[in-house]
Amino acid sequence: MTALHDMTAGELLAAYKSKSLSPVEATDAVIARIEAWEPRLKALYAPDFEGARKAAKVSEARWQKGTPQGALDGVPITIKENIATKGVPVPLGTAATELVPAADDAPASARVREAGAIILSKTTMPDYGMLSSGRSSFHPLTRNPWNLAWNPGGSSAGAGAAAAAGYGPLHLGTDIGGSVRLPASWNGIFTLKPSLGRIAVDPPFFGRAIGPMTRSVGDAALLMAELSKPDVRDHMNLPPADIDWAAGPLSPKGLKIGLHMDAGCGMPVEPETKAAIEAAAKLFAAAGAQVEPVAPFMTPAMLDLQDIFWRVRSWVDFSALSHARQAKVLPFIADWCRAGADVSGPMVIRGVNNYMAIRAATVKATQPFDYVLSPTSPVPTFPAEWEMPSNDVNRAMDHIGFTMPYNMSEQPAASINCAYTKEGKPIGLQISGRRFDDSGVMRLSRWFESARGEQKKWPDPPTS
Repeated sequence: MTALHDMTAGELLAAYKSKSLSPVEATDAVIARIEAWEPRLKALYAPDFEGARKAAKVSEARWQKGTPQGALDGVPITIKENIATKGVPVPLGTAATELVPAADDAPASARVREAGAIILSKTTMPDYGMLSSGRSSFHPLTRNPWNLAWNPGGSSAGAGAAAAAGYGPLHLGTDIGGSVRLPASWNGIFTLKPSLGRIAVDPPFFGRAIGPMTRSVGDAALLMAELSKPDVRDHMNLPPADIDWAAGPLSPKGLKIGLHMDAGCGMPVEPETKAAIEAAAKLFAAAGAQVEPVAPFMTPAMLDLQDIFWRVRSWVDFSALSHARQAKVLPFIADWCRAGADVSGPMVIRGVNNYMAIRAATVKATQPFDYVLSPTSPVPTFPAEWEMPSNDVNRAMDHIGFTMPYNMSEQPAASINCAYTKEGKPIGLQISGRRFDDSGVMRLSRWFESARGEQKKWPDPPTS
């Protein structure tokens, strides 16, 4: 029998409906799981178990009457700390932030609360979300549940670790260059970085997206049905769309699928990752897809200019802090920001133009294909104490050559586990689609989920 903390959101909802399980039982079981893991994992920020238990009791009463509040009533969820929840400060992962309680729920938080989800806690992130790591000057070091010596990735570090560890079925993260997909890859879970504007974000920005982080595609679909509802606070929000998020698997038969194995920039794909992605592509081909190579479309100069653009953007915020607050920022991030201090105006404009060049190159290279397969990351996870896979501030973005282009092009891209290294490190397969085809990416991911074969048992808390 599946342990309560391992049940999917769909299974929990069915059990609530049949009255074989209550939201109180499920919430208590997840909290017990968290208490077993959290002293070592450190994935949470501002947990509110008392509030969660009260909300679960109210949800239980609704289910007993047969009047659930919404499509997620009674299902436990965590929310990344930069997605505001009313009354909880938003430190943005850094000790430099003045802690002021959020005045309101952000759009995504509001949607899941309206749907009846039980908010257990916020989850950790690194300083300003600009690391692919669990390192932070504000939060304790977040680790990977598959092995506590490994990094969970980031910037949705706590969300990725929490999903793999069994902190309930539903988790929310954010992504501007790979920040839901990279931790999904390194924790062996599923995520969707949706088309820009599909999920309302406040404040919106170039490439910024919110995505569900779950163990299954089905649970991500349940979340997308709620998260994709409109909110006027996002001036880049897409118009409401009639999308059947619960639609079944999409067979690869007859599809033209690209296989993108060379990002054209950054770290090369290491051998075990290369073999895993190629093996996954063979499953698509065996099912009737026409699989063809995708030539590299990024360049080292494109990646460098994007890095410069982000450094300048971050320097503007960093330089506005007092010297005392600047000293509280993680040294790696402070050094990274300072490299944006003396960038000229023309170079900044080149960075803006580069955003459009990446967008154009990504669309041109991928439009001939229905979907494109690639590694999510060129490398598996790395030591927990490192800030980036390169561990080098001068090569901070060397690992995002496969993920970041889809933020710039606004196309949907998912990460789903496809294999493990000999050490047991999860390897993520990225599945991307044309702009607005979020449903197709989800449906093809559903197909791969059933085709990929048995996965490893989810990790358990250490006993000593």
